[in-house]
Amino acid sequence: MRASARDPNDLERLFLERANAGDVDGLVALYEPDAVLDPGNGKVVIGLDQIRAFFVELLVDRPRFASDHQAPALCSGDLALTSSRSANGDITAEIARRQPDGSWRWVVDHFAIARRR
Repeated sequence: MRASARDPNDLERLFLERANAGDVDGLVALYEPDAVLDPGNGKVVIGLDQIRAFFVELLVDRPRFASDHQAPALCSGDLALTSSRSANGDITAEIARRQPDGSWRWVVDHFAIARRR
């Protein structure tokens, strides 16, 4: 059984571990069923089926992911804003929601709200 994010700050670490392991199911488990993902290519991915298909395609060549900096989550009740800067300088922004079991999942994920030029 995969570990769940017990804190919104866990999500980025789990994302990196699972992406680098090629664990598509593990990545999908980080998202709510109706989550929205914007990979920054002009197309928005909605729902777990589309998110799964996106990650299958993204990981086909086994890219390596690394984070340069993760900002502390900004929490308000059951919502949290998470953000990190990737090793290539792109800045991400995500909204996570606390689940009924106390774990956290992303409901909105924007891969690159700012790109390094």
